Amino acid sequence: MAVPKSILVIGAGELGLPVLHSLSHLASTFSPSSRPTITALFRPSTLSSPSSSQSRVVSSLHELNVQFLAVDIASSTASELATYFRKYETIISYTGFSGGPGTQLKLAQAVLEAGVYWYYPWQFGVDYDIIGPEAASGLFREQCDVRQLLRGQTKTKWTIISTGMFTTFLFEPSFGVIDKVEKGSGKEVVVRALGGWDNKVSLTTPDDIGKVVADLVLRDLRTGVVFTAGDTVSYGQLADAVEEKVGKEKVRRQLWSLEHLQTELERDPENGIKRYRVIFAEGRGVSWEKPSTVNEERGITTTDLKSFVASKDTVVNEH
Repeated sequence: MAVPKSILVIGAGELGLPVLHSLSHLASTFSPSSRPTITALFRPSTLSSPSSSQSRVVSSLHELNVQFLAVDIASSTASELATYFRKYETIISYTGFSGGPGTQLKLAQAVLEAGVYWYYPWQFGVDYDIIGPEAASGLFREQCDVRQLLRGQTKTKWTIISTGMFTTFLFEPSFGVIDKVEKGSGKEVVVRALGGWDNKVSLTTPDDIGKVVADLVLRDLRTGVVFTAGDTVSYGQLADAVEEKVGKEKVRRQLWSLEHLQTELERDPENGIKRYRVIFAEGRGVSWEKPSTVNEERGITTTDLKSFVASKDTVVNEH
């Protein structure tokens, strides 16, 4: 198959929306006869009674000639989903972990039952093959199960895109790596290293992921696991970048050792954020060198850490 005739994107959140925009813009450069139809799957309530923010998303996608499919994934069985999926040659899942346990496996089973030609599952993150199903109390067990399911068949082609951590997530206050705290009459930025200052993490912004996915789906079809990274940095380099932005005197470095984070997780074993911290503190399967990525190979411009820190969207710019 060359360019797919029909593409279904499941979800239009932080990652799904940039992908839909990138797919639509790239598809618009194709001749009308070879231009694929792009459909976004939403919950029925999102289309029938959208919030103001949802309405803006739907309107923006209408302008891009994106079509819509209303399906409640949570209440549907794999076989029921398969009846919807059969009409699409390529399906890309962006439901993320918010769908709840079992959702990723159900979607993969539905894709295989439907006989979809090409599938891009929700695997936009770390290298689950290296991390394995048991790490951090089985945080990524379902992701590993999806890989096993896809590898155990030959009918549906699949591509897994390992993106590392979303750059935006690294700056989420709830994650705790970058934190703004009171200091006397002012404020300071605390930069915390997970496991060690030399530990590395690969980062890709959602917008850059959108560009890479569009290129892979419409131009550079390849099977298996591929890697992206806007940057790969140590926590020490992260602290350096923040200091360069806000001033060294406003930044405090703090090490969260692996032992400390494991103890915190033992006290609160169901806490997803604490599970993530342990995974990144262990430092396995969370980083790869940028020259080995598909975006470097394809010459796709991506956002490095320094550029992201300089952007208006990060907590360090609130000083």
